[in-house]
Amino acid sequence: MEKAKISVIQLFAMMFMFELGSALVVSYGVTARKDAWLAILLGLCGGIALFFIYYALFRQYPNLPLTGYTRKIFGKYVGWIIGLSYTIYFLYNTARILRDFGDLLLSSTLPQTPLLAINILMILTICYVLYLGIEVLGRTAEVFIVILISLGLIGNLFVYLSGNINLSNLQPFLENGWKPIVTTAFPITTFFPFGQMLVFTMLLPYLNRPESVKKVWLSAIISSAFFLSYTTSLDIAVLSVEEVERSTFPLLSTIRTVDLFEFIQRLDAVVVFTLLITMFFKASILLYGAIIGIIDLFKLKNHQQIMLPMGVISLLLSMVIASNFAEHIEEGLDIMMYSLHLPFMVIMPLFMLLVSMIRNGFKKKDRSKSNVT
Repeated sequence: MEKAKISVIQLFAMMFMFELGSALVVSYGVTARKDAWLAILLGLCGGIALFFIYYALFRQYPNLPLTGYTRKIFGKYVGWIIGLSYTIYFLYNTARILRDFGDLLLSSTLPQTPLLAINILMILTICYVLYLGIEVLGRTAEVFIVILISLGLIGNLFVYLSGNINLSNLQPFLENGWKPIVTTAFPITTFFPFGQMLVFTMLLPYLNRPESVKKVWLSAIISSAFFLSYTTSLDIAVLSVEEVERSTFPLLSTIRTVDLFEFIQRLDAVVVFTLLITMFFKASILLYGAIIGIIDLFKLKNHQQIMLPMGVISLLLSMVIASNFAEHIEEGLDIMMYSLHLPFMVIMPLFMLLVSMIRNGFKKKDRSKSNVT
């Protein structure tokens, strides 16, 4: 693995922007309609529960990535196969993020540009930064989180000044009862994006203060959850829930309503640049997680020799996973939730934790017996 360290602030910045990702601009949690904000906060509770599973595994193997302790828990061969499965899973998620980004640019600002050209530029930028190492990615995150917050403040200011917010669009509370809220929170808003933080188990060995993992991780997911909940509420308050349901990218539609003095209009660039930042870091972290897995499993000397091949694979996957954006979204909501996210985010980590606790329990008994004799 790369001989590098990242600071607590850098890890928080990466986690925060990773969580926002594409969830910031898509119709996130809108299946709960006007109570989407509550479904996101309930999903946060599920995300915190998943965190404690991942954190318990990290505490037992603080110097190993996820692919390292799968082999410790399940043995050399079975653990290797499970670790490879996680690596492929992270690579597939990278491809989905690339597709999200390309489709947004196509629909918003570059309708005549080929999707392949957009994705090539994105993956080349990601590969260049990752080639320089995790420390460079961490320092870049420190800079861009400030830019991201500034863009958010500017965009919100213009939306408020435009006078398009109608709080009655958020009423009545619990219009359709608790069922749509709970079914939206579990599993949709729990797995996406909170469960996707699983990839950080590949990066935690790089943290210079491992004892701060719990504080940083929890603060990142809680702050991002409130940010996403607020953004979804703002979209509904400006557009109405019906229009948010119809819109592919509600935040883009919200910012387009800004019209001040017939001069300040068409602020699409604010949303596009925001998405560019969040999607860049999300795709970078997922790709780097996959690269760390390959290095760990195949005992390679450094990450630079496989950087471009892994980038090319994720690029090709992003082009073939779906024929259009509607199919891409349907695949993410209907297929991935139960066939991929559930086993990789919940079932396997829980099983690993259970096996690890049993193995450690037997080791302690053996030690106590040897001490007695």
